[in-house]
Amino acid sequence: MFDIGLQEIILIGVVALVVLGPEKMPGAVRTVALMIGRLKRSFNALKTEIEKEVGADEIRRQLRNEDIMAKFKHTQAQVQNSISSVKKDVDTFQKNIELEAKAAAGLGDSSSADSAASNTTPQATGPSNEAAPAAVVDTSMSGAASDATADNVVDTSPAKSAS
Repeated sequence: MFDIGLQEIILIGVVALVVLGPEKMPGAVRTVALMIGRLKRSFNALKTEIEKEVGADEIRRQLRNEDIMAKFKHTQAQVQNSISSVKKDVDTFQKNIELEAKAAAGLGDSSSADSAASNTTPQATGPSNEAAPAAVVDTSMSGAASDATADNVVDTSPAKSAS
């Protein structure tokens, strides 16, 4: 900190001895030594307090990072659940489309298409446990495309006439 060598300390001591005299010199040395001790203790206390604050800041930062990671993992789990739900819905939809395509292409008559559609439709919630009737849409005359859902079967066979 201060670059004071032995020669400077001796010079300061000689000047202090001349200025203060031999009677007051021991008291002045004690006072200076006490002040230097207090100064060292206050610097050490300040240093310790700063180290504690830095450590506390580091701990706060680490806790905040852990909190952010926990939120990230929770969000990641929600996204994974959503993805698996969508995959499940897509698979179910794809199976229904394949069944409807087989019924429309391979069987030709409306009774077998109705039976294939009734196997894929959910059960009615009424008093009886019969399958809900499927709606059959004939687009051979109109030429318009129709959306197929789980409750609808699209019959595009030319053999069926419009009623």
